[in-house]
Amino acid sequence: MSVKLFRNCRIYTPSDKGCPAGGRAQSQIASFPRGALLVKNGLIARVGEEVKILAEITFLTIDQEIDCQSRCLVPGFVDPHTHICFAETRESEFEMRIEGTPYLEILKQGGGILSSVKAIDAATEDELYKNCLKHALTALSFGATTLEIKSGYGLDTQNELKMLRAIDRVSRTTPQDVVATFLGAHAIPPYYKENSDAFIDLIIDEMLPAVNRQNIAKQCDIFCEKGVFTINQGRRLLQAAKKLGMDVKIHADEVHDLGGAGLAVELGAISADHLLAASDENIVKMAKAGVVANLLPATAYSLRKPYARARKMIESDLPVALATDCNPGSSFTESMPFVIGLAILNMDMSPAEALTAATLNAAYAIGMAKSTGSLDKNKQADFLLLDGESPAILAYHAGVSPVVQTNAGQLPALQTHAWRDHVERKAVPLKGGVNGYPKMK
Repeated sequence: MSVKLFRNCRIYTPSDKGCPAGGRAQSQIASFPRGALLVKNGLIARVGEEVKILAEITFLTIDQEIDCQSRCLVPGFVDPHTHICFAETRESEFEMRIEGTPYLEILKQGGGILSSVKAIDAATEDELYKNCLKHALTALSFGATTLEIKSGYGLDTQNELKMLRAIDRVSRTTPQDVVATFLGAHAIPPYYKENSDAFIDLIIDEMLPAVNRQNIAKQCDIFCEKGVFTINQGRRLLQAAKKLGMDVKIHADEVHDLGGAGLAVELGAISADHLLAASDENIVKMAKAGVVANLLPATAYSLRKPYARARKMIESDLPVALATDCNPGSSFTESMPFVIGLAILNMDMSPAEALTAATLNAAYAIGMAKSTGSLDKNKQADFLLLDGESPAILAYHAGVSPVVQTNAGQLPALQTHAWRDHVERKAVPLKGGVNGYPKMK
């Protein structure tokens, strides 16, 4: 048995009550100004005030005792919406957007998602794996100990399966938990432009069964938006996915209020994502149904659009999660601290609400709350040390990452600057005490 004691830390964590935290509960954070965390075999055994923890464990043999130097300790971030499996960036389209070309117009011209589709088709699985791994490790350096990664740049069976294989390889290489999502309905291929219903038929009849046999993706998503897929098409596809035992989620009401949030309620989706144009009525329905609102402020920032109405959602008792939406077109960032800062400064969320959104609620948004998202007993020891006194540092120290060290599950705690070396080795020996932490005196 491996027993580690992390002490002399300022602990902040939401508490898992068996459901995502909405309304006032989203701001209810347990805090221990002089806290300690006991880890046994990679799982959390105790968390609380240091004096109390020390009194309770006098009978234990501690293998490693680590002084956190009064830094802030929080759960590892969960990024519940990413598209980091891609082959090429799209900087030229960024310039087009800056000059005023709307995203949907870029898509009509064969750019946007379709540009990434061409790049995926030309890339090998090894190339996809290496590129996806690079972005996953960057996300880890910013504190994301759990990631959702979508397919969706294939748009045919062969390339979607290739993407999912690359994502699976990443999941087996990094210490992060990786949840794969099938997003075959991300855009309409040019050869189905005049008959998108036929493309939905192809996904249901051919892609979904193949994805199910591959047994990598546990979730199914669809982009319901004007000019892409309709609500009725979303209903058909997601109902078929549910019959195969997959959890479902929706890119909903990003640009226009088509009722995607309402469809999420109807189908019992685990999350509805984007929601910049979601109606008051559907916000209330989502709250009653327990569907997580997964908000992506970096996308609104990049597209220079109004932000989703986080304050309205929280006041409606709707659990809010936060994600990077990292992708090569509309939100090229792996930084959860950046996203949290945007939520606090531009979406009227408190630091406590944003922390819950980036940890516990985000874990519920991808079906991972049983093992991560909070510092509760028997969950994985996924946590971060921040160079600050409280989670407010994530917005207060703008433009940098305050994440100084990361502990992911049963692997040793590693310094963030060591992740490049980590690509080849599952554990990096570091100087200066135990796993890079100073020794207790």
